[in-house]
Amino acid sequence: MKNVRAIVMLLVAAIAGLGAVAVASRWLIDRSSGMTAKVAVADIDINLGQRLSPEFIKMVDWPAGSVPAGTFNDVQKLDGRVMKNSVLRGEPILEGKLTPVGTQGGLSAVIAQGDRAITVRVNDVIGVAGFALPGNYVDIIVSTQQDKGAKGSKDENISKIVLEKILVLAVAQEVGRDETKPKVVNAVTLEVTPEQAEKLDLARSVGTLSLVLRNQVDTAELATPGATKFTLLGTEAPVAASAPAARPVVRTRYVARRAAPRDCVGVLSGVLGGVECF
Repeated sequence: MKNVRAIVMLLVAAIAGLGAVAVASRWLIDRSSGMTAKVAVADIDINLGQRLSPEFIKMVDWPAGSVPAGTFNDVQKLDGRVMKNSVLRGEPILEGKLTPVGTQGGLSAVIAQGDRAITVRVNDVIGVAGFALPGNYVDIIVSTQQDKGAKGSKDENISKIVLEKILVLAVAQEVGRDETKPKVVNAVTLEVTPEQAEKLDLARSVGTLSLVLRNQVDTAELATPGATKFTLLGTEAPVAASAPAARPVVRTRYVARRAAPRDCVGVLSGVLGGVECF
């Protein structure tokens, strides 16, 4: 009898314990669900200029107190939108990383308002050995001949920085910005203003272009005079020989001198007379 009572008490205790666990678990689930929010994140790596579709996105639980501004809680709101920045897998998709509604995909979608895209031909040296990647900033140097303008003088070789802090939009046909592995390509697409596009087009027609990779957070602009053979070697540029100055014409003026006074005497020779001076 005592054993039966003990067994019954154990069963009652076990049932009560299981009920308490179930109630506590349900309470914790309800409480945790109220502390999270659904956020749309990238399910794969997405490059800039790429059009979004539902299979690129997934919904995840995010702590409600730390949801970034500009997130989306519905996948359908992102269908057809175009990325203007690259995102990695698991990264929230923010409104600030999307182009305006209705924008078509492609490289033109990521060009800033008022800017233009221009492509220049490069090689492994001009392209900084492939380290000029999308998202980097470069300066552009042109090596050409400087016209001295003096008659009879020869043109002088010069290298000069003509454009500074130019954004690299794409290398070849790739616009991904998240890779750091160098890529040796034969063309680089740059984002420039219309005035910079004119300068760049002229520069590549009159000389050889080179790209100079710069720090992404460096915004300083330096006005350089350019490098010539004489500044490179530390010598002074020769001064063009000027024509010799005309010598003044000297005119000689002759003035008749008065004859020096002499002693003279009269001389009679027969019937003739004369004067002898000495």
